[in-house]
Amino acid sequence: MANKIDVKELLEAGVHFGHMTRKWDPNMAPYIYMERNGIHIINLYKTAAKIEEANEALKKIAASGRKILFVATKKQAKDIVAEKAAACNMPYITERWPGGMLTNFITIRKAVKKMASIDRMKKDGTFNTLSKKEKLQVDRLRAKLEKNLGSIADMSRLPAALFVVDVKAEHIAIKEAQKLNIPVFAMVDTNSDPRPIDFVIPANDDASKSIEKVLGLVSSAIIEGLSDRKSDKDEEQPVKEVEAVQAPQTETEE
Repeated sequence: MANKIDVKELLEAGVHFGHMTRKWDPNMAPYIYMERNGIHIINLYKTAAKIEEANEALKKIAASGRKILFVATKKQAKDIVAEKAAACNMPYITERWPGGMLTNFITIRKAVKKMASIDRMKKDGTFNTLSKKEKLQVDRLRAKLEKNLGSIADMSRLPAALFVVDVKAEHIAIKEAQKLNIPVFAMVDTNSDPRPIDFVIPANDDASKSIEKVLGLVSSAIIEGLSDRKSDKDEEQPVKEVEAVQAPQTETEE
C-alpha cells in the first residue's frame, strides 16, 4: 500500500491554487472547494485521495515490469519531470512531442536505432573515415535525435501508461494514448477538462513547487513498485535453485 498523502504538505506546496474563475472548465466542479479573490481553490482532500489511487495503479504497473512514459513540455515542469522520471528509471518527453510517438511507434524506434548506429560508427572508427562535412552532418543529426528522443532510447515497446503534466499542453499525446487504449494519469488544473483522463489528479500544474510535490509522491510509488518486483525475483531465485537440486534426488528415489 502506498503511503498516506499528507494534505498539509500539499497545501504548503500550493497544490490547491487553481486558475482564475473565468477560465475554469465546469467539468472540474467536483474537485473545486471554493472561490477566493477570483481564483478557484482545489479540494486537497480529493487531491490526496486521487494521488493515492493513482499511486496504487502506477505501483502495480512498475511491479509488472512495464514502462510509464512521463510527458511535460512546459518550461516550469521539464526539469522536474526529467529528474523524477530518471530517478525511477522511466522514459520521458520534455521537448516537443514527436507526432506519432505512440501511434507510429515503429518509425520512432527507427530514429532511436539510427542514434545507436551513429554511436557504433564512432566506436568502430567508421566515423573517422567520413569527410569533415559529413562528420558535421552526422553530429548535428545525433544531437537532434538525442534532444528529442534520448530519454526514450531504452523504451523498446509502447508504454503501459502515460503520466502528463498539463492536459491542455499535451493534448496530442493524450489523443494518441486514447487511440491505443493506453491509460493516462495526469495533473489536471481547474482550466482543463478531466473527462479524457483515466486517473485525474486535481492540482496546480503551473507552479514548480506543486509539480515537484506531486511528481515526488508519484515517483516514490513507482520506485516502491520496482522494489517489490526486485524482491519477488530475488525470492523466486532460491526456490528455483532448490527445485534444481531436489529434482535428481526425486528421480533416484523412484
